[in-house]
Parts: sequence; structure tokens; C-alpha cells
Amino acid sequence: MAGFGGFGLGKIKEAFQKANQLKERSQELQSELEEMRLDGEAGGGLVKVTVSGNQEPQAIVIAPEAIEQGKEVLEDLVLTAMRNAYQLSAQTMKNRMEELTNELGLPGSL
Repeated sequence: MAGFGGFGLGKIKEAFQKANQLKERSQELQSELEEMRLDGEAGGGLVKVTVSGNQEPQAIVIAPEAIEQGKEVLEDLVLTAMRNAYQLSAQTMKNRMEELTNELGLPGSL
């Protein structure tokens, strides 16, 4: 019996193997991202926000000098640091997913 449109048993087996590899490596990557700590800063380090590799907030450090600058300035510094941390985390996650798909020979990113 011929394969389904050129998609024989060997190709099906290979697809299942890649799916299993993807599942295993995705779980490993998720664990790595959870353990990562990435910092976003603002005001030359007056405010620092730390997030995990999967964008979960971990810590905020605010220097006394930032507090002395007033409410609005402090709010802007915190927001900027949060955005910087988020962008770093999102880019890190994207890069790691691309590495994973390339490693497994899969097209594009997930």
C-alpha cells in the first residue's frame, strides 16, 4: 500500500519523533526560562525591575534618589524599567524558541 500522497510510514514516524523532541525540549526551555533573571533599568539604574525569562515579575529595586525625585518621575522610571525588562524577556524567549526550532529542523518559529 502506497503512502498517503507521498507521506509514507517513514515520514509519519519522523514527524512523531520530531513532535516528541519538540515537546521534551519545550518543557526544558520552559524550565530554563522560569529560572532566568533578566533586569530592566531606568534612570541610569535608579529603578531596576527583574523578571523571569517568561516575563514573570521577580523584584523591583528603587534607589532612594529616585524617590526624592517625586511621584511622577518615580512612576515614569518604574514604568520604563518594567517595559525594558519585558522587552528583554520577550526577545530572549523569542531567540530561545528560534534556536529550538532550528535545532529540530522545524520551519519558522512557534
